[in-house]
Amino acid sequence: MDIAKRPLYFEDLTVGMRFETSRRTITETDLVNFSGVSGDFNPLHTDEEFARSTSYGRRIAHGALVLSIATGLRQRTGVFEGTLMAFLEIRSWRFLKPVFIGDTVRVTAEIRELRETSKPEHGVMVQHVQVLNQRDEVVEQGEFIGLIRRRGS
Repeated sequence: MDIAKRPLYFEDLTVGMRFETSRRTITETDLVNFSGVSGDFNPLHTDEEFARSTSYGRRIAHGALVLSIATGLRQRTGVFEGTLMAFLEIRSWRFLKPVFIGDTVRVTAEIRELRETSKPEHGVMVQHVQVLNQRDEVVEQGEFIGLIRRRGS
């Protein structure tokens, strides 16, 4: 289902609803900035000579960097602008393939479950999320569980 760029509330959602984000290319600057913010200076990310000696053959992006970019790409869609109130859980997240500098990623998501809560102002949404590279290979995937506003709250 193609979702227009508008905020969706709990009442607007249905199980099986899908959406896809725009794309974003992973850059050298992304790796440098994420290393600084996270403190993760593993040579797989920061040392080209070391990385050449590994099975990857070159530096790879931090898995958590790609996960963070995925959350940003989802937000840029506008689908949950002002209605996603909290991340409750990231479940069964798997890092399946390396992401390299110069790779371009996008995100697909499908709503798998919607649950009422004891509070009338929001509900719980479970989405199956995949991060794909420019070859349409799934590089990361799992479930995002979020708290979604109801209309009028």
